[in-house]
Amino acid sequence: MQATLACALAALLASFPALAAASLSTQAERSGFVKTGRYDETIALCTAFAQRHPDAVRCIDFGTTPEGRPMKALVVSRSGALTPAAARERGLPVVLMQGGIHAGEIDGKDAGFLALRQVLEGEAAAGALEHLVWVFVPVFNVDGHERFGAWNRPNQRGPEEMGWRTTAQNYNLNRDYAKADSLEMRAMLALVEAWDPIATIDLHATNGAQFEHDISIQVEPLHGGDEDLRAAGLALRGRTMADLAAQGSLPLPFYPSFEDYQDPASGFEDGVSPPRFSTGYFLLRNRLAMLVETHSWKEYPVRVRITRNTIVSVLEQVARQGREWMALARAADARELAGAPVALDYQATARSRTIDFRGYAYTRTPSEISGAPMTRYDPATPQVWKVPLRDEIVPRTVVDAPRGGYLVPAAFAAQVGERLRAHGIVHATLAATLPEADVETFRATGKQLAAGSVEGHQRLAVEGRWATERRDVPAGSLFVPIAQPKARLAMALLEPQAPDSLLQWGLFNNAFERKEYMEAYVAEAVAREMLAADPALKAEFERRLREDADFAGDASARLEFFHRRHPSWDERLDLYPVLRTDRLPL
Repeated sequence: MQATLACALAALLASFPALAAASLSTQAERSGFVKTGRYDETIALCTAFAQRHPDAVRCIDFGTTPEGRPMKALVVSRSGALTPAAARERGLPVVLMQGGIHAGEIDGKDAGFLALRQVLEGEAAAGALEHLVWVFVPVFNVDGHERFGAWNRPNQRGPEEMGWRTTAQNYNLNRDYAKADSLEMRAMLALVEAWDPIATIDLHATNGAQFEHDISIQVEPLHGGDEDLRAAGLALRGRTMADLAAQGSLPLPFYPSFEDYQDPASGFEDGVSPPRFSTGYFLLRNRLAMLVETHSWKEYPVRVRITRNTIVSVLEQVARQGREWMALARAADARELAGAPVALDYQATARSRTIDFRGYAYTRTPSEISGAPMTRYDPATPQVWKVPLRDEIVPRTVVDAPRGGYLVPAAFAAQVGERLRAHGIVHATLAATLPEADVETFRATGKQLAAGSVEGHQRLAVEGRWATERRDVPAGSLFVPIAQPKARLAMALLEPQAPDSLLQWGLFNNAFERKEYMEAYVAEAVAREMLAADPALKAEFERRLREDADFAGDASARLEFFHRRHPSWDERLDLYPVLRTDRLPL
């Protein structure tokens, strides 16, 4: 009898996700947003929404995680267009919303399911689904979501338990857009390539200080990217913030992280994220991206409500203006960048303005624990801070785009090609060698390896410039034309000084490592022969000895002076193994 009762109880408990899905509500909603559900609830809800609304919802798998879990997305529209082909045929704007890229910041999952039910039932964004396709990924970092625990977000108020920031392989997915190392990111990029969303909404919660503001909304293109698309980005940000303010929120247009992390008086700096982040990535595809950051010190019910309000505002705007934004994006795709100056990254200028910021009274006193000055906030005492904001954004690194495109020699075609394919960047394989081709090469005149590992890579920064040379380009090399919609993205990956280029992520470190040496006794003999044969070389060597004390006192440097001028020197050392060309290879 006891065994029978135990089996019955187990069956009942196992049915809870299905029962929850039948009502299309989440555990979060049923608990008063004290808790959030596990991933089996997401799977069940995905199916249940599609069953309840077969005319408007499809539940799809778009990938599998390293731990074998399905990556779920809901495709939602009342237009009848529930496939990428149908959406393209009807010219419908697609908006992609993703929750849980950092699975401890899970506001987007619960807010998304709440908004989804309300929109489908006509309680919110009335009529919007007839004019757009909404692709909703409740949890991007699925394996991280299932690393469930009560203290996974110590700087956050609720829910009681939540997932982990990184994936099972310890990747931070919001550092992986450009380099695309993870299986999860490869799956997301394939989803993006299939649906081509005009806007991608990335739903987060902040870390940081305590203050009254409850959400920040950052959009690109706005400070960076295509000039004509920036007006659309500004409109999207402005309308969303206005809608939120009308509903009682205190939205910010910048991420509220102090310039001096612990000191509110230091103020804030706005900027453009590099393409390892979602907002920095999609501007390079000539598409809109919004970073939504609810304030982690607001209680979970508050954060979910505000995220839900943001989702509804975006849906209404995409329904109204999505086709107009698509026309701007298509014009940006067709814009010719060959030979034009293109910004690789951006920075805030030193110019600042004073803003009123809704904070709390605070003190900064020495800590008996750490010994350092510690900021202590008093949430019972609201206080307006007058602090500097640097939000004048200008390009930092600008290069002229190649007139033809990039050439990736055959030896590196496989490792570069897989990333080009992941991003949907157009490229072709050369069937024949290009002998003595006029190309541009980049040689590093300075290089600096990072002291430690970042995302499993040893990053590399280089100084140098492009210069014209003649070089053989072997068959099997890749040609990446600049005349393509993703020209900005191609440059971000292949320009060596771009902050998230393949070079800076360490994919070409081997090219900057010295592998061949000349023994000192050989170099001595070679040096004497060279000095005897070349008076100009002798004069240059003697000048260096007189004028450069460090050189004069460094035996290795003195011998290398001759080795670098000898035919045995490796001419490929510090040569970036990607070329630029002004011509289109036949």
